[in-house]
Parts: sequence; C-alpha cells; structure tokens
Amino acid sequence: MDITAFKKLGLSDKEAAVYLALLEHGASSVRDLASVSNLNRGTAYDILKKLQELGLVSYFHQDTKQQFVAEDPDKILKLLSVREDELKKAEEKIKALIPELKSLQEKGGGKPVTKFYEGKSGIKFILDDILSSIKEPMAGEYYVYSAAGVREDVYGAYPDFNKKRIRNNIKAKTISLSEGGGTYGLDERKWLKVGSRGESNMTYILIYADKCAFISRDSRDHPVGVIIENKMIYETQRTLFLQMWKLI
Repeated sequence: MDITAFKKLGLSDKEAAVYLALLEHGASSVRDLASVSNLNRGTAYDILKKLQELGLVSYFHQDTKQQFVAEDPDKILKLLSVREDELKKAEEKIKALIPELKSLQEKGGGKPVTKFYEGKSGIKFILDDILSSIKEPMAGEYYVYSAAGVREDVYGAYPDFNKKRIRNNIKAKTISLSEGGGTYGLDERKWLKVGSRGESNMTYILIYADKCAFISRDSRDHPVGVIIENKMIYETQRTLFLQMWKLI
C-alpha cells in the first residue's frame, strides 16, 4: 500500500505503519504492536499517543492490560478537513502579517542582498520572480541585456514566460548584445554590435523591481544566475540602460 498520502496529514512513515497495523490486526497491546511494526516499545507508545491526539486511535482496558484500536478510516477525511481549515486560517494570518514583514525587510534594505541560483530550475525561479515582483501599473516594465548562448538557456528554462508576461501586461525593453532574438508582444528590441569575439562571453542581465539578475554559465557550461536586491544598484543599472537605449 502506498502510504505517502499519510504524509499530507503530517504523519511519518512509522506513524502511518502503526495505524495500518492496528487496522489489520485489530485491538493490540503496545508490546504486540511494537512486535508487528518492528519498533521498540517506547517508540510504539509515543506514536500511539500522537495518533490518539489526532483522533485516529483509541484504547480500552482488558484484564488490566491497555489495548489500542484504530478508529474508523473515515476519521482520516475529518482530520484532513480540519487540517485544511487550519491552513486557511494560517494563510489569513500570514497575509495580515505581510505588510509588517515587508516593513522589517525594508529596515534592513541598506545592504545589497545577493541570491545564487543554478540550472534550469534556478533560471526559471528568476523569471518567475520578475512576474511576481512587477505588479504595479507604473512599474510594469523591465530591461534586458540579451546575450547569445545564455539567451537559449533562458528561453529553454521557461518556454511560456513571454505568454505569461504579456498576460500580466508587463512590458520589456531589450538590448541584444548579439545577433538573433525577436519581439513577442509588449516589448521592444534594439541591437548593439559588439563583435563576434565578445558575443560568446556576455552575461544576460535583467533589471527589474529594485533588483538586477545576472545569468551566465559556469566552468562546466551549466547555467547559473545571481539576483542582487538593492534599489541604488537597480536605479544605476536602469539609468545606464535607458541612456544606452537612446543612443542606439
């Protein structure tokens, strides 16, 4: 039987195994249950206490011995419903805390924060960060320095990115540091000729929402990315980009 679903209820493999053993064998003592579950008595007893707290196990006394029995499996659905309610309440509390948490974050915002990401999943995280960070209509634009090679890493990591960007009404200006690349909607592109020697060593740069992301390849030719979160660095890079944009 696949017991991974029990983990959604917060049960460990051992706790799920004890509950299933009780269902299969019926009322059992701690000693008997520990034996069939391959656990020591202390561990089995601790697990039974937790299962009792969750409402999945109860007990009775028989000839001065404590016997444990599994509750009806329908109780699992009730427990799941309780967990869902708890998660909804927790979500509401977290949402209420978000402004305060952001305020704390801003107090420490004087120092640049640098985050490192690897592989396609890391590049996709950076692109998702653009979609989630650019929300306000006045800030619905970001800027890109696009480089050959790395450009393919970016497109390959998130093929649907531009569709989602357009759906979110996010505009983009791109300066290509190499040949290739095109427009997809709500974006503009210009090309800066840098020479074939430099094209293969360029970094893909994204400037957005008080952040700058740099995507390149490591010594093993694997895609890697860095996000720097700092308003001053963002404003500097944005100003330089827009000045370059005017000159091309």
